[in-house]
Amino acid sequence: MAQQAPSERRARLLLVDHPRAVPVAIFLLIAAITGLGVFAIENGEHQRENAELRERAQAVASALERRGGTTASYLRAGAAFFSSVAEVSRPQFNRFVSNLRVDSDYRGAEGIGWAARVRPDDLGAFEEAYGLAEGQSISVFPVPSSDQSQIVPVTYLRPDTERNRRAIGYDMYSEPVRREAMDASVRISGPIASGRLVLRQEGVGSDPGFIMYMPVFQDGRSPRRLKGFIYSPFNAAEFLSSALELETRGEKGLRLYDQDVTPERLLAELPPAQKTGLTVTEPVTVAGHDFVLEVESARGNTLSKLSLLTLLFGALVAVLLIVVARLLTRQVIEDRASLNWLEEQNSIRNVLTRELNHRVKNTLANVLSIIALTRRRTDSLEGFADALDGRIRALSATHDLLTQSEWGTTPIRSLVEAEMAPYAKHSDRLLEMSGPDVELAPNDALSLGLAIHELATNAAKYGALSQPGGNVSVKWELLSDELAKITWLESGGPPVPQQRSAGFGTNLIEKIVAHELSNPVDLRFDPSGVQCTVIVPLRKPSEFAIRAAQNRK
Repeated sequence: MAQQAPSERRARLLLVDHPRAVPVAIFLLIAAITGLGVFAIENGEHQRENAELRERAQAVASALERRGGTTASYLRAGAAFFSSVAEVSRPQFNRFVSNLRVDSDYRGAEGIGWAARVRPDDLGAFEEAYGLAEGQSISVFPVPSSDQSQIVPVTYLRPDTERNRRAIGYDMYSEPVRREAMDASVRISGPIASGRLVLRQEGVGSDPGFIMYMPVFQDGRSPRRLKGFIYSPFNAAEFLSSALELETRGEKGLRLYDQDVTPERLLAELPPAQKTGLTVTEPVTVAGHDFVLEVESARGNTLSKLSLLTLLFGALVAVLLIVVARLLTRQVIEDRASLNWLEEQNSIRNVLTRELNHRVKNTLANVLSIIALTRRRTDSLEGFADALDGRIRALSATHDLLTQSEWGTTPIRSLVEAEMAPYAKHSDRLLEMSGPDVELAPNDALSLGLAIHELATNAAKYGALSQPGGNVSVKWELLSDELAKITWLESGGPPVPQQRSAGFGTNLIEKIVAHELSNPVDLRFDPSGVQCTVIVPLRKPSEFAIRAAQNRK
C-alpha cells in the first residue's frame, strides 16, 4: 500500500479529530466571501444611488431656477412697461398680463399682480380714485399704524379668481417678511423673492409660499419716485410641482426649504415612495433669495437584485461543499462512534463486574456473621435453622427492595413495611408508622432491615406483638441534612423482665448495626415495652453509586 503524503495525513487527522468543525469552517469561509461580495455590491449601489440623487437634485434645482428666472423676466418687462405710464390702470394691467399668456406659460405661480405705493396721508384719496375708476370700492387692510411710512396694497391681481380676490386691498408692507423683500428689491432695483410666508389667497389655510417683487419707478424722475411693485405670489407646493414638468423625480422625494433644512422652514414636500433617510441637498437661488432643495432616495434597506443573486449563489456553493464534507466525514464519525461504544461497553462491563464482586462480598460477609452469631446463641439444630431462616429472609426482603431501586436509595417506609409485613396481618395487633420521605443508601438499608427484623422477631415472641392489644410504633424524623433518627416503641405487651441475658438480636443491633451505621444504637428494655433509637446517615448518591459516572456518559 502506498504511503500517504504528509498533507494527506494531516487532512485525514483533521477530519478524524474535528469531523464537525470542517463543514462549519467551509460554511464560514463561503459566508465570509459572499458577505464581502455583497458588501462591495451594496457599496457600489450606494455610491450609484448617491450620484443619481445628486444628479436629480441638480436637475430639479436648475428647473426651479429656470421657473424663477422666467418669472423674474416677466416682472422686469412689466416694470419697464409700467414705469413709462403716468398711472397704472386696470385695462393697461390686464392687457399686459394677457400678452404674457399667464394661463398657459406662467406655471407654478398664483398669477401676477400690481401693488401701488401710497402715502398714509393719501390713503383716502387712493380708495376714492380706485372706486371711481373701477366702479367698485377697495378697503385697504390692515389699518396702517401711525409710524408707517408707506402703504403698498394689492391693487390688481390676475387671473381674476375667487382665491385671488381675497388678497385685494391687503397692505403687504405691513408684514415683516414681505416688507423686507420689497425694501431689498428697491435697493437693488431688481427682482427679489421673499422668505417663507402664507399667502393671503390661502384664507384660513396655512400652506407656505413666497412672493417675488420687482419695484417700478417713475420714468424720467430724479430722484427716483417709487410708483409701486409688480409682483408674483407663489404657492410653494405648486412651484415645486411645476419644476417636475421640466424634470421627473421618479419615486424619489423632494423637499424645498427656505435657506435652512429645518422643519419650521419647510416650504413644500413631495414624499418619496418609501422613506429611507438617504438624502442629498442642493442650493437653489430664485430672484436673489436662497432656497435649499432636498432629494430623498426611495430605495429602502432591501438588498439589490445583484446582491440577492450573490447571496443565493453563495448559499448554494456553501451547501454543496458542506454536503461533500459531510460525505467525507460521515464514515469517520461512524467509525469513531463504534469505537467509543465498544470502549464504553467494555468499561461498563468492568465496572459491573467490580460492583457485583463488591455486593456479593458484602452479602456473604453479612450471612457469615449471622450464621456465626446464630450458632453461638442456639442449643439445638432446629432452633438454629429457624433463627437463621428468619434472618436470611429479612436480608432477602431488603435485597428485593434494593433490586427494585437498582441498588439506589430505598425509602425508610418501604423498608419498615417489608420487614413488618408478616405481623401486620393480625387485626388484634396495631402497627403505626409515621415520618417524612427519607431514603437510605443500600448498605445502610441492609443494616436497618436486620435491626427491624430482630426487633420485630423479639416483639412477636416476647413483646407487644405476642398478645392481642399490643402496639408497635415506628417513627422517623430528620435531625439534619445528613442524619435521620428512627424510633421503635412497643406498648400494650407483657412486662419486660429486667433480669435477662443479651441474645443474638441485642448483639446484632448494638454491635453490628451500630458499626455499619457508624452511629451508636440506644436499645432499652423498659418494663412497659422495648424502646430502640437508631441514628442513620443520609449519604449522597456519589458516595455509594459506583456506576454514577458511567451512567452520565
